[in-house]
Amino acid sequence: MMLEELQRRNFSQTTVTSYLRVVEDFARHFHRPPDQLGRDHIRTYQVHLLQERKLGVRTVRLHTAALRFFFCKTLKRSYPVEEVPYPRAPRRLPIILTLEEAIRLIDSASNLFHRAMLITMYSTGMRRAELCNLKVEDIDSTRMVIHIRQGKGGKDRDVPLSPKVLETLREYWRWMKPKTYMFPGTINGSRADKPITPKVLWEACREAAQRAGITKAVRPHLLRHSFATHLVEAGADLPTVQALLGHTDLKPTSIYLHLSERHIKAAGTPLDNMELSSPDQVKRSRKLHRK
Repeated sequence: MMLEELQRRNFSQTTVTSYLRVVEDFARHFHRPPDQLGRDHIRTYQVHLLQERKLGVRTVRLHTAALRFFFCKTLKRSYPVEEVPYPRAPRRLPIILTLEEAIRLIDSASNLFHRAMLITMYSTGMRRAELCNLKVEDIDSTRMVIHIRQGKGGKDRDVPLSPKVLETLREYWRWMKPKTYMFPGTINGSRADKPITPKVLWEACREAAQRAGITKAVRPHLLRHSFATHLVEAGADLPTVQALLGHTDLKPTSIYLHLSERHIKAAGTPLDNMELSSPDQVKRSRKLHRK
């Protein structure tokens, strides 16, 4: 029933898989069928996920969304949000790479396969799943764009194809000769005409960061954050960055203003235009006795 409800709403396969797994884990935890559980079980389970399993707040929010969907949409039970609340997530600025670090990361890829993935992801700001499902036919060298099909929310968009990326992808294609998917996965260790798993991309980021001597935790989404921030620093306006990222709302895009070094420096502080006395003329509270 839940699967049909998700499919009727045309949820992405990633969301469908995640939601179903959450409900299975929920039922397994209480050793009872999920439709025999209820609101109080969800609240107890939230505490278990946060306090005992030590899951991140965003992960628990995903669990809550899946359980709310099951009970409210599939079983048609009315649970107000205040009775089954979403855990509050702290708002932190994402870590980004500097331009120099981005170059080092790409140049430190362990092989051409990894380099092609990293340079494509950084230059387009694609989401992890979008890169995994990128097809050969999506590379449009005539218009110099990359077509991103059915991104988050089922939306298509185009992003610029950098000549440097095209050069890398052509060299990569001559070597790999991918058929359907630009970055094919494997079956039993042999290359197959199927998408790579996200784990492959994570490993490419981890290995390149290690080889480049970058101590930041480099994950695929870090490249997306870095892409957007570097665009803003180079002078791109927020609506343009919003369109390239595939954001429905401008609000999540505005975070890159807070990360942009150019905007931070341009803002300055109130002290910048004040005339203050020199600190070397200020009286010291006591003398320092040095031995």
